[in-house]
Amino acid sequence: MAGSGTPPVGTPAGMRMINQRAVLDLLRRGGPATRPQVAKDTGLSKPTVSQALLALEAAGLARATGHTSTGTGRSAVLYEADPTAGYVLGLDIGREHIRVAVADLGRTTVARRDVRNTARSGSALISALGKLAADIVAEAGLTNDDIVVRVLGSPGVADPVKRCFRHAPNLPGWGRPGLLDDLEQVLGPDLVVENDANLTAVGEWESGAARGASVVGCITIGTGVGMGLMVDGRVFRGATGAAGEIGYLPYGRTRVADEPGEPPARGHLEEATAAQSVVRGARELGLGTARSAREVFRLAREGDDLAQRAVSAEADRLAYTVASVAAVIDPELIVLGGGVGTAADLLLEPIDRALRAFTPLTTTVVQGELGDDGVLTGAISVGLRAAERLVFDRRVGAA
Repeated sequence: MAGSGTPPVGTPAGMRMINQRAVLDLLRRGGPATRPQVAKDTGLSKPTVSQALLALEAAGLARATGHTSTGTGRSAVLYEADPTAGYVLGLDIGREHIRVAVADLGRTTVARRDVRNTARSGSALISALGKLAADIVAEAGLTNDDIVVRVLGSPGVADPVKRCFRHAPNLPGWGRPGLLDDLEQVLGPDLVVENDANLTAVGEWESGAARGASVVGCITIGTGVGMGLMVDGRVFRGATGAAGEIGYLPYGRTRVADEPGEPPARGHLEEATAAQSVVRGARELGLGTARSAREVFRLAREGDDLAQRAVSAEADRLAYTVASVAAVIDPELIVLGGGVGTAADLLLEPIDRALRAFTPLTTTVVQGELGDDGVLTGAISVGLRAAERLVFDRRVGAA
């Protein structure tokens, strides 16, 4: 969004801003370039490019980064977008872990911290997030003013009216009205909140297993179950933002609601396929030592028969999930993410086998490439898109 001092389009000042943005966008997407290269690639005249680069340098948005030979013995100055013009803070909040990182506008992570989530109330988690964010910004040698955008990824769907998260039963207190206001108080008023599965889908689409796919569903399986859906490079949210809350798909026998007249807090499919179901299934088969899904997967890789049977049962449940999703969205690709997704080496073959028995629809299922970093990668990507616009508007629009 442009500042109030932005000149109207069509005026000389407005045209200068358009030219400067074109030059800066080229440097951001294409990397360092000389004036002649920028002129050729943007179609702008060399004098116009020179003026734009001078203005961008003065605003701290571009900088000289060295020289290159033109082949005739003369050297030309290389320019690049200045990555230190602004920074983005990304936060990934889960039931078990909190991951926080700061990245510059060149996508370089300058500080990161991963900790266990020991908070068991909304207020305790907010307090922990505030302290963690302050610590990581200081660790990066920055101040709060250096952070242009903050993006928080969380289970559930942000409710703009009640200012809380809906459908996040694994985070106690996360549905309390006014929670988002409290988060903004400790993290900043420019806070962007987004569903964690959506951010994983963004991350996998931009720099992971789903690069360039036209329609992709990213199914994340961990403490909970969710799906981020990307259509032509954009997150598909549905009418109320709940698109992809596949944990609420019916599965097996419908159970009685938690309270009469009230829908269950946790969905049927989530209870059947989330990480704890792997442990529960292993114990029912007689593997009494199983304490976590990762342990079951480790034992399966080591050849334990009971663990392998538990993994096979989980693959059948995931195949049901994929088949249900495929029939609705007809994806080019399904990406498995989250903690259970890291065991795709064990799951992909039996999922594919079960799918062929479930449905005639052709669906390609692959392992996510980002692992536990999916949410954080997506958060940084979303933050950088917004930060690039804001930094330009603030520094050039106010000039």
